[in-house]
Parts: sequence; C-alpha cells; structure tokens
Amino acid sequence: MSKPTPISGFPEWTPAQRMIEQFVLDRIRATFELYGFAPLETRSVEPLDQLLRKGETSKEVYVLRRLQAEVDGPAGDDSLGLHFDLTVPFARYVLENAGRLQFPFRRYQIQKVWRGERPQEGRYREFLQADIDIVDRDTLPAHYEAEMPLVIGDALRSLPIPPVTIQVNNRKICEGFYRGIGLTDPEAALRAVDKLDKIGPAKVAELLAETAGASEAQAKACLALAEISAPDASFADAVRGLGVTHPLLDEGVAELVAVVETAAAHSPGLCVADLRIARGLDYYTGTVYETSLAGYERFGSICSGGRYDNLVSAGGASFPGVGISIGVSRLLGLLFGAGALTVSRSVPTCVLVAVTSEERRAASNAVADALRRRGVPTEVAPSAAKFGKQIRHAERRGIPYVWFPGVDGAPDEVKDIRSGEQVVAAAGEWTPPRADLSPLVS
Repeated sequence: MSKPTPISGFPEWTPAQRMIEQFVLDRIRATFELYGFAPLETRSVEPLDQLLRKGETSKEVYVLRRLQAEVDGPAGDDSLGLHFDLTVPFARYVLENAGRLQFPFRRYQIQKVWRGERPQEGRYREFLQADIDIVDRDTLPAHYEAEMPLVIGDALRSLPIPPVTIQVNNRKICEGFYRGIGLTDPEAALRAVDKLDKIGPAKVAELLAETAGASEAQAKACLALAEISAPDASFADAVRGLGVTHPLLDEGVAELVAVVETAAAHSPGLCVADLRIARGLDYYTGTVYETSLAGYERFGSICSGGRYDNLVSAGGASFPGVGISIGVSRLLGLLFGAGALTVSRSVPTCVLVAVTSEERRAASNAVADALRRRGVPTEVAPSAAKFGKQIRHAERRGIPYVWFPGVDGAPDEVKDIRSGEQVVAAAGEWTPPRADLSPLVS
C-alpha cells in the first residue's frame, strides 16, 4: 500500500491537540448550560431543497449519494446533502417538534458540519461548530439579542486564548437607512456592503450601483453608514448625524443600543457597534454578530450569528429566533498553527505502574485498578524492562509519576520523575497534586 495522501480541508488533530479540543468543548458546554441551554444533536443530512432555500450556498453543499446509485433512477439519497451549518437543521427540528417543545426553547448544539469551501488557514471543509439558539413562538423579545454576546463572552473568556471583541450591528439599521435614502433593493445593498473588507470602498460603491441601483450620492451615504463604529451607544448619534430618517432605522438603532449597553454592563469592552457588519446569509433580520480574536483579526470572524424572523414558519405559525455559533475548528486551527496552545502532557495518564517481572504483572494491574477507582488516570508498563527503561518510557509520554510495587514485603513507592523525589505510598490512599491529575492546557 502506498503512503496515504492527506486530504486538504479535513483536519485530523494529534492526540495532544485533541485533548485541547476536548478541554475547550467542556468549557464551552459548561458555560452554555450555566445559561440554561439544553443539549441537542440533529442528523447530519437534510433535504437539498431545505439546505438551498436560504442564502447563496449551492456551491458549498456536499450531496449525499450512494456509490452504486442509479444515475437516472428515482430521487432518493441524491436529494440529500450534508448540513453546512447548524441553523437550518435546527429550524427544521423546531418545525417538526413544535408540539413537544417548551417555548422559548433554548438549545446548544456541538456538531461537525461540512462546507465545500476552498481550504485555507482556519477554513476547512469539515469542521466543528458550537451553536446556541433561542426560539419562541410568534414573537421573540429583543432582549434575547442582548443576551447572546454575554454567553459567548463568558464561554470564550473561560479559555486560555487571546481576548475577543464581538462586533454587532442590526440589519434593521441598514435596511431602514437604505430605504430612507431611496434604495428599493436593500438586500442587494447589504450584500454589497458585506464585501467591504474584501474589496474595499471603491469596489463596493461600484457594486452598489450595479446591483442595488445606487446613485453616487446614495453609495457615498451607504459607505458613510458602514464607517460608523463605537464601543458604546454613541454610535446612535453618529447615525442620526447622517440626516436619514425611517421607522425601521429608528427601531434598529434602539435595539442595537440595548445590545451594546447590556454587554457593557456585563463585560466592558466586549462589544463594539460596527455598522459595516452585515453577515452574508439572507435569513438574518435583526442583530448580527461577528467576533475577532486579538492578534488574528486578519483571519476574520471566529464566532458569528444573528436574529432571524422568517427562517421557521408553517401555516400561520412562525418561530423567530436568535443564535450565534463558535467556529471551534477555526479557532483551534488558527491557534495550533501559531503554536499558541499547549498541553502539559500528550496523554491523560498520570501514573505509570512499573512491572517488576512478567510473573508479577498481576500485582501491577492490582495497583493500577486501585488508583483508577480513586480517579487517578493510570496505565501499566508495556514490559518488565529495567526500571530505567520504564522511566524513560514515562518521560517520553509526559507521564509525571512512576509507581514501583513492593517486592517480598517491601512497601510500594511512587516517584515524581520530574523532581526525582520518591516516597512510600499505598494505592488506596495516595493522591497526586491536583495540577498533575489531568493534563493542563495553557
């Protein structure tokens, strides 16, 4: 068999990196549950018509097809696709189970998603997301939009990562402003402004003219709105200073003021009102969020989301919601690439029990069993080699302690191979320092 060739865009972490990932997920999960979000997992596939009905995603969806499927056969598996985010499957789940859910429904979801993007640093074709959403029946109070940054801020602050800043905007501000200056296609204007960081103001002005029918003055006004940014509610004065009026604009400004002020009271500096943030997906209708990591801003957002009113509806019932998603693989990939996250050892093992001879392996197994029953991660040496070789085996794997079972009535001893200290110990009583019990992520 020839040497396998890696497939780009499908990351496979080392065991040490996987332990860091598990640590990160545990912290995120714990924060989500502190805020009352319940866990949910949905299937990996959805009907293509559902995946494609919102947003420009057709080029990114992976279609599910059996290898032996008939090319011209009846529609079946080939009408299914792997989900590219967790919002669309969550919307479908809410619709299917509305009669059994208690509203407002708060859920978190940590799953793999698949997206046919061009792989690059921090961007993958298969990656892990951690989402929270709050959905209600018919109406969803705006205060939930102010809660999202608090949860994400607490979750990310619990991790040994650089500080984050959540940029917030409100689609109503943009749409109301665009309508206030006379544009009749605010969605096209939004999509153009969303490309500001990628193509710059001059190209966006051209795009506004081509796709949204904007005059030179209207394009200039759109760009002036996008330039507004403030760490507090002063952005509202800057918006009003542009001299545009519209009821939807006023509504959006009031909602965004509440988001910024709530975040400032909880975590000063966490949120910044940034009116260039538009979010590309078409289903957002209110507050939108993007998150930058200090020192990694050039890679774009590591956490994003927003308010959606029209994604979930059936008959006369609608289920508006707000959600935000942490790109876990994206975050970790950037930090791993920079060597910015480390773990104190590459295995969970805290103690290696030495084997004095193969005939006495059962005695070593008994010590290991006693330690494990008390929550100490333990493994037994692979062979009854000389003790020096067994110690080197532990050193190579980062295991801090080696246990030597007593022979001929002698007591057991445990050695800290970092300091060289060796003491008499009993497997039913000895406990390592808390810092050594599990690998430490830093």
